[in-house]
Amino acid sequence: MEAAPRKIIHIDMDAFYAAVEQRDYPQFRNKPIIVGGKPDSRGVVATCSYEARQFGVRSAMPSAHAYRLCPQAIFVKPRFDVYREASETIRGVFARYCERFEPLSLDEAYLDVSDSELYQGSATLLAKHIKQEIHRQTQLVASAGISYNKFLAKIASDLGKPDGLYLITPEQGPAFVENLAIGKFHGIGRATEQKMYDLGIVTGKDLKQLPLAELQRHFGKAGQHYYNIARGIDPRQVNSNRARKSVGIETTFDHDIADLSTILRYLQDLLEKALIRLAEKDMTAYTLTVKIKYQNFVQITRGRTLAEPISNSPNTRLLLTELLKNTGIGTAKVRLLGVTLSGLENGDKRLGQYRQMDLFDLG
Repeated sequence: MEAAPRKIIHIDMDAFYAAVEQRDYPQFRNKPIIVGGKPDSRGVVATCSYEARQFGVRSAMPSAHAYRLCPQAIFVKPRFDVYREASETIRGVFARYCERFEPLSLDEAYLDVSDSELYQGSATLLAKHIKQEIHRQTQLVASAGISYNKFLAKIASDLGKPDGLYLITPEQGPAFVENLAIGKFHGIGRATEQKMYDLGIVTGKDLKQLPLAELQRHFGKAGQHYYNIARGIDPRQVNSNRARKSVGIETTFDHDIADLSTILRYLQDLLEKALIRLAEKDMTAYTLTVKIKYQNFVQITRGRTLAEPISNSPNTRLLLTELLKNTGIGTAKVRLLGVTLSGLENGDKRLGQYRQMDLFDLG
C-alpha cells in the first residue's frame, strides 16, 4: 500500500524586522523602512519593508546602494532582542498546533502536520488558523506555503506574498515544477543558475530532461538533489532537532578579480552578510574560514579559531588580511570568494547585541 503524501507547511514572516519596526513605531507605517547599516557606512540591508521593495531595495544589498535607490527611506538599526522575543511567541504558536517543527531562522520554519487531525486533517485550514493566531498574538503578518515536501512548501510560501496562503497538491507538483523558472528554485544560487543557463536549462522541464549521470557530472553531489526536485521529489524530513554546523556565504564574479583591496572589500562584505545570518539564528561563531577559487579552478581555504566570538571588529578585519598571506593573492586572478563561520554556539543576548553594534555602526 502506497504511503499517504506528507503535509508540510512553510511559514515565512513577511518583511519580519521591518514589520516589527512598523508595528512598534506607528510613524513608520506605510513608509519605506530599511533595517540595517547606515547609508553612509559599509553596512548592508538586513531587510526592508514592502514600501522600500517597490524601489528595488533587497536584503543583503549595500546600504549605500539602497539609499541611492530610495533616498526617502528611513534607515533603522536592528533590534535583535525585540525580533527574538517576537520569534519566541511565534514558535509558541507552532508548538500549540504541531509537534514537529523546524525553525530555519527567527522568521521562518517548516511544520510537519501529516498526522494532525485538526480541522478535519486539512493542512491548508490549519495553516490559515496558524497565520491568524500569529497575527492575533504579535500583530505581524505571515505567509504560508502548503505542499507534500519541503521544496514545494518553501516555494509556495513565496507565492502571493504578503499575507499569502498557497497550496501545491501532489497532483499539481510535477507540472508546477516543470513550468518553474530555474531562478525560482530555492537553493539554486546565482552562480549555479548561470551554469544551468549555459547548459540550456531555463525551466524545471529543461532540468528534468538531463539524466542523473550528466547532472552529477556537472554539479557533483548536488546532481541527485536537482534530479529529484525536477520531478517534485524531496525526501528531506522536518527535523525538530536540526543543529546547524556552519554559516557560509560565497560569490562568483562575472569577471575575475586580482586587486588585493578589492578582494578584501568583498570578503568584508561577505563577513557582514554571514554575521547577519548568524544573528538571525541567535548564534555565535568562533572559527572564520576564507575560501578562494582561482581562475584556473584551483581552490584553497584558510581558517583561524578565536578565543572570543567573531564580530565585525577591526581585529577581525585584520584577520582577513592575515588569512590571505601566502595564498597567491596578487599573482593569479580570483573567480570565487567565500566566508564561512563555524564553531557555532547558541548566542548570548548581550554578546549578540554587542556584535550587531559592531556590524551596523561601521563608519
